[in-house]
Amino acid sequence: MGTSPRFVQIVEFETDRIEEMRALAEEGDQRVTGRADGPKRRLVLKDRDQPNRYLAVIEFDSPEEAVRNSGDPETGKFAERMAALCTRPPSFIDCDVQDTTDFR
Repeated sequence: MGTSPRFVQIVEFETDRIEEMRALAEEGDQRVTGRADGPKRRLVLKDRDQPNRYLAVIEFDSPEEAVRNSGDPETGKFAERMAALCTRPPSFIDCDVQDTTDFR
């Protein structure tokens, strides 16, 4: 068990246009892949109990990298396009990673 300086943002969103959302995410992936201050990992979860509800867990190496990414005008454009595909405005939760355990 150990601590980590990593940072995670959780984006909760609802959409009935998930295929369009996936295409938008793939387009965004091309922009951030390999960037030193970009996200390191994204995990997208679908709620089994609430149709059309998703959670995107986006990991950064530090909170500062997340802030730089958020300040990028392209990130703002992406967020606007994402929100347009949502059935209600997305919500954001910022988290400091306290611990991780790999079981495999």
